[in-house]
Formats: sequence, C-alpha cells, structure tokens
Amino acid sequence: MNYFYGALVYAHVVSAVLAIGPLFLLLPIIKRLRRSELPYESAYLSIIYVTVRLVMHAGHVLVGTGVLLVLLGPWPWYTSWVIATLIVLLISGFFLATGFSKVLKSYYLSSNNKEVILTRLQRTCWIYIVLMLVMLWLMVQKPVLW
Repeated sequence: MNYFYGALVYAHVVSAVLAIGPLFLLLPIIKRLRRSELPYESAYLSIIYVTVRLVMHAGHVLVGTGVLLVLLGPWPWYTSWVIATLIVLLISGFFLATGFSKVLKSYYLSSNNKEVILTRLQRTCWIYIVLMLVMLWLMVQKPVLW
C-alpha cells in the first residue's frame, strides 16, 4: 500500500506539472501569432489547440489522483484546504471549458479583431495559470483556512 500511495503522489505531481507547464509555452506562441503571416496562423493555432487539450487531459489525471489521495490519505474531505482546492478546481474547470474554446472559435470569424482576441487569449492563459498556481499552493502548503 505504501508504494501504491507513493506512485499516486508521483502521478499527481507529474499531472500537475503537465496541467500548468504547457500554459507557459502558450505565451510566446501568442506573441508570435500576433506577428505571423496568414499561412503560419493555422500552425500556431494548432499548437495552441494541442496545448489546451494536453492541459485538459492532465487535469483529468490530476483530479483522479487527487481523489484517490484524499480517499487513501490521512486528510478527511472536510479539511479546509481540500474544500478550498475543490472550489478553485470547479472554477478552473469551468474556466478552461469555456474560456479557451470561446476565444479560439472566435479567431476565425472575419468580423472580429484578431488583436483583441489574442489579448483575450493571453489574459485567459494568465488567469488559468494563476488558478492552477493557487491550487498548487493549497495542495502543497495545506493551510488551515477555517
């Protein structure tokens, strides 16, 4: 059981890295997309789509291993940091599901200003990074909030 719990912690940490790390790669890609010519736009947008999908799937593993760690670990569900993490998780899950897809879908509409859309995409990226870092802080620090 001890090795299984250790393997779960390892999978949880790796999935946390995969859920946060690729988002930092989006920032220079968005910067290049601002200056790119039309033939290269689809390549940059493909990288953004793949990155968002990777983050999404890593988030699924992160949630699954997190549930197992709470079930098998010494912390009960009613611990303040677990509840706070779940609240931030729900906010970030909703945000990831709606924030990136709406912005990326509106990119190809000719009526929209691409500069405004890219600014919104960059802001969405930073907001999601902050949400993920708050969750990471809650999981590592395990503060007593109430």
